[in-house]
Amino acid sequence: MSKPNNPYPYSSATALAQSLGAIDQETQAVVPPIHVATTYLRGKDNSYPTGNVYSRADNPTYKPVEALLCQLEAGHEALLFGSGMAAATAVFQGLRPGDHVLAPRVMYWALRNWLLNFATDWGLVIEFIDMTDVEQVAKQLQPGKTKLVWLETPGNPLWNISDIAAITRHAHAAGAQVAVDSTCATPLLTQPLQLGADIVMHSATKYLNGHSDVIAGALIGARDDTYWQRIRAVRAQNGAVPSPHDAAQLLRGMRTMHLRVREACRNAQFIAEQLEQHPAVAEVLYPGLPSFAGHEIAKRQMTGGFGGMLSVRLKGGAAAAIHVAAHTKLWKRATSLGGVESLIEHRASIEGEGTPCPDDLLRMSCGIEDQQELLDDFLRALP
Repeated sequence: MSKPNNPYPYSSATALAQSLGAIDQETQAVVPPIHVATTYLRGKDNSYPTGNVYSRADNPTYKPVEALLCQLEAGHEALLFGSGMAAATAVFQGLRPGDHVLAPRVMYWALRNWLLNFATDWGLVIEFIDMTDVEQVAKQLQPGKTKLVWLETPGNPLWNISDIAAITRHAHAAGAQVAVDSTCATPLLTQPLQLGADIVMHSATKYLNGHSDVIAGALIGARDDTYWQRIRAVRAQNGAVPSPHDAAQLLRGMRTMHLRVREACRNAQFIAEQLEQHPAVAEVLYPGLPSFAGHEIAKRQMTGGFGGMLSVRLKGGAAAAIHVAAHTKLWKRATSLGGVESLIEHRASIEGEGTPCPDDLLRMSCGIEDQQELLDDFLRALP
């Protein structure tokens, strides 16, 4: 959905809580209705007066979510997708065979596998590099050939921080666009488009929805250029959209996102600081710690907190990490992240061969429970 002519004049918290003040004009309901229709009436003049043609691309239930995301990210247009992977892969499917792409070595593992096993078969040239090194990124750009730089910051599961503004300057000078997976930062902590990026992606399954009961994704674009039009066409032609019910559930979850993200950040910061001092812990990876390599960049491009995700490496190695995950009670042993409940995972065993994730590492998604109880639960599980 395109950015409105008159941006919402209130804060992000108010925009979220009131869904931009949306009122159903027909019924005056304060919650937008769910539209389950698959097709829409055409006018006598052969036009579509509402702009809706067919729900593979057009559904009014998507519009409040897209409008809200457009506002939060200060974008030109937002598109809702059926999953985070559907959103992310559409960005690459909008490219052409032979296009050169730079992507981070540390990134969401499912997308990395897709790039290696599908995108390359379609003729894309994918190069994985260290996105924390701006100079290396600048050197690897191929003017006229590199069409996309894909960033993920913080980068899952080591939480590497990439300098969005600096990398974007180099990418644009080489004629490449920049897309940022900002799932873990959320629009409340980082606005990549404001830092110069061209596209921002969210796995809406995570913090946007926040209740572990919806699969969805989103893209927000800075402008309506040819590349963005191709991405929009990929969504429509592939039918990569959520159900109307999932879109409505997503909007409901987003209305409390500012409260959930604030508490998750507080919990993660507290737990990271406490565990960093523990004798059984080899290292805590969290952008909010001054000892973390990307802390200074994170301070510049993140506001309101450093996210609800951290990783902990244990001196006892893989055996100790697996033992802790098996013996926590409040931390649920499950994959995914960004929900109200805290999750813990031995990530290396999920990612398998070739992962950059150390086998002594536990990935932890902090929920909104009592922080001291979460800490105590983890400590009791240590071998």
